[in-house]
Amino acid sequence: MTEIKPPSRMKEGAEFVTMGCRLNIAETEAMKKLVPANANIVVVNSCAVTNEAVRQTRQAIRRAKRDRPDADVVVTGCAAQIHADMFGKMAEVDRVLGNREKLQAESFNSGDDAKIRVADIMRVTETTPHMATAFAEHSRAFVEVQNGCDHRCTFCIIPYGRGNSRSVPAGEVVEKVRELVDNGYQEVVLTGVDVTSYGHDLPGAPHFGLLVERILKLVPDLPRLRLSSLDGVEVDDRLFDLLTCEPRLMPHVHISLQSGDDMILKRMKRRHNRAQAIELVERLKAKRPEIAIGADIIAGFPTETEDMHRNNVAIVKECQVVHGHIFPFSPREGTPAARMPQLDRALIKQRAAEVRAAVSQVASDWRVSLIGSTQNMLVEKDGQTGHAENFAKLRLAGRADPGTLVPVRIAAQNNQNLIAETI
Repeated sequence: MTEIKPPSRMKEGAEFVTMGCRLNIAETEAMKKLVPANANIVVVNSCAVTNEAVRQTRQAIRRAKRDRPDADVVVTGCAAQIHADMFGKMAEVDRVLGNREKLQAESFNSGDDAKIRVADIMRVTETTPHMATAFAEHSRAFVEVQNGCDHRCTFCIIPYGRGNSRSVPAGEVVEKVRELVDNGYQEVVLTGVDVTSYGHDLPGAPHFGLLVERILKLVPDLPRLRLSSLDGVEVDDRLFDLLTCEPRLMPHVHISLQSGDDMILKRMKRRHNRAQAIELVERLKAKRPEIAIGADIIAGFPTETEDMHRNNVAIVKECQVVHGHIFPFSPREGTPAARMPQLDRALIKQRAAEVRAAVSQVASDWRVSLIGSTQNMLVEKDGQTGHAENFAKLRLAGRADPGTLVPVRIAAQNNQNLIAETI
């Protein structure tokens, strides 16, 4: 999903436009510490997950230069890493930085004449300590524990923007989480490109579940720990037990599902099949019924037939997906899927709408089922909105202090929000 925060007109000082994933959000916050607040600069942190994301990056760059013609426009992120020359040719762009370079203070030195600073991301073997933590614009904080990906799904360009999988040592992660808790954060989200691959490059090859276990044990004052998207085949017994038995680990599991059809999953080069995905969800909910399921699903993948599409729609209900990220397939140059027989764009759009409708219905039924229940709400900075432990969106009937955990009773549903009253 792409997020654009366009610059405000007549704004002065350093400004940041963040697009794409939670990892980008975290890294933007890290960059804010490297760029002087009074610098006359707009940094566009781009996304490359789809062609549309790249198009929107170019649009954001043009808007930034139009709104602040005297400011330096720096483009970075995955789209910049993959398409450095293309962005370098844009008249509005003053500098292009790769994903490694954007977290180096010297990259923002205005005395450097190099317009493009993008190194071979595949040669990067470490995730540096200052990447381990960053803050969100919310009451929860994101901690980057892993970067890159060793898998080569046929539709995905991201490994070429992020490089191979590499992990932050557990001791550094624990220290960063402890620092966040000491600074008053009530919830921390562990994030990365492929977080469940965590640890294979570290001494002893510790699994992701062990990292989660260490955080919970060594930071006992952390009220809420949340995980970003998980690859279901990497959910081992330790991680499963934590997800289903540890109350401080939030009952919200977002699965990198991608498709509900076995043939499409094979053509995507995914490592799970339909039955395995359904079985994992059934096991999770059998042991902890309040777990809310999220999923990434691609509609209109090349060669997808109507029956395959129906499997895609059906798995939404079978897995009770209430937090859905639905992507219409978009061919990315350089990926195997871009060379497969493509579907008509209008059909892809229609199928994506049908999958979204299925998620919307399941989610609405789920929200209705929560009416009358009590939840713990983390209040956002506006003092009125926030999320329950299961990541349901809540809106308070009144107000509460931002950044606090408040017990509430769910009174009603209003569109995609639940109306909550403090207890």
